[in-house]
Amino acid sequence: MRFLHELPNYDLTYSDVFFVPSYSDVRSRFEVDLTTPDGIGTSIPLVVSNMNAVAGSRMSETIARRGGLTVLPQDIPHSVLVSMISYIKSRHTIYETPLTMTASNTINEALGIIHKRAHQAVIIVNEKDEPIGIFTEDDASGHDLFTRLGQVMSTELISVKAGQSAKSIFSKLHKERVHVAPVLQGKKMIGVISQKGALRTSIYSPAVDKKGRLMVAVAIGISGDVAAKTAAVIDAGVDVLVLDTAHGHQKRMIEAIKKARSVSKNLPIVAGNVVTAEATHDLVEAGADIIKVGVGPGAMCTTRMMTGVGRPQFSAILECAPAARKLGKHVWADGGIRYPRDVALALAAGASSVMFGSWWAGTYESAGDVMRDQQGKLYKENYGMASRRAVRNRNIEIEAYEKARRELFEEGISSSRLYLDQKKPGAEDIIDHIVAGVRSSMTYAGARNIEQFHEKAVIGVQSTAGYAEGQAVDTSWS
Repeated sequence: MRFLHELPNYDLTYSDVFFVPSYSDVRSRFEVDLTTPDGIGTSIPLVVSNMNAVAGSRMSETIARRGGLTVLPQDIPHSVLVSMISYIKSRHTIYETPLTMTASNTINEALGIIHKRAHQAVIIVNEKDEPIGIFTEDDASGHDLFTRLGQVMSTELISVKAGQSAKSIFSKLHKERVHVAPVLQGKKMIGVISQKGALRTSIYSPAVDKKGRLMVAVAIGISGDVAAKTAAVIDAGVDVLVLDTAHGHQKRMIEAIKKARSVSKNLPIVAGNVVTAEATHDLVEAGADIIKVGVGPGAMCTTRMMTGVGRPQFSAILECAPAARKLGKHVWADGGIRYPRDVALALAAGASSVMFGSWWAGTYESAGDVMRDQQGKLYKENYGMASRRAVRNRNIEIEAYEKARRELFEEGISSSRLYLDQKKPGAEDIIDHIVAGVRSSMTYAGARNIEQFHEKAVIGVQSTAGYAEGQAVDTSWS
């Protein structure tokens, strides 16, 4: 990457910079390969942050099915974590997980779960778990909430056979004017697939482990017996370990990395967060494979306003990425993502993947429950991982006096209302939105993969007015 003009003597955010188009022989965005250069096995450079209100089983399987990675939070009890990892690993790598109920369940019960999946349908099954009908939210119109599903479901059930090509599935559903259909292997339902899902299977490759199962990462803290915690998550089947703390350049983090490395064998270790080359060097030397870069840019984080500590994210990546690369390692850009352009800029600055949380929070697949406001609009709640709410949950087993002391100090928002975007309500919609932008950015730079993008990208620095000029105008300006 090079700058169009001389690099200014102050640090830069994503909003401060822009891409300059270069000569390109890349004819289409579909020629672009987004496989991550860090070698962990992801085929798109998107990582879901380990936020309690965001990263759960649904998010993990959905993101991995499209090639990305989700980091499960450190606050999850180990017994629950083991079952979550087992569940994620058991999910189909192509077909989506169905929501199922019986004909004796009620409309009210179906509406309670229907917003947990972007396909927005409940498959009605018999006592042999064979599909006999389908229920969507439209089927509830005009009926009492306690009406049995058997009375309102559609029995004209269109299904597809496992193993059919994406094109044939899409063509069938499109012809029948069906949004989603169960996928059958014989008489057994092994998943569901939508028209968009069929298209996505032809565009994305799942992130899978050596056994062909969906990948998942887990975060652990740097306190306590790190070696034992590392061994426990390895036994549970985790693919990537994330050592997570707000201030990564400290003695306890370096000791934690060494302890985790002593038992982790070949398991990739991600550690952070840091914002300097010196910190990156020290964490890599301790045994980390990937360094998480970013202090304070997150939407739920108040660290910079509370403490003044942090660094503009673009410059932080720009400094840390070469330091990691010099040692044969990589960085993830963590936080500060508002638009697809920000992901592209992070990759151009040298990140191998881009990690964020709040944007995912307002989707069907995030860990929170869907709620409605007084106008009937769907939303979910989100909160920062250094907020009082997160601290309270994390220290639930600590005695009251010590817990109250810790709750006095917070550096995050405890409650934020994120409305589901009617046009992009699912995590996969966000993936489509970002990947389209990043691939286009790479074609403008003449790059066919992320490493080429980093080499070929030309960056300019702009004023606030320059940034505003690039924003679309959705109302008349006259």
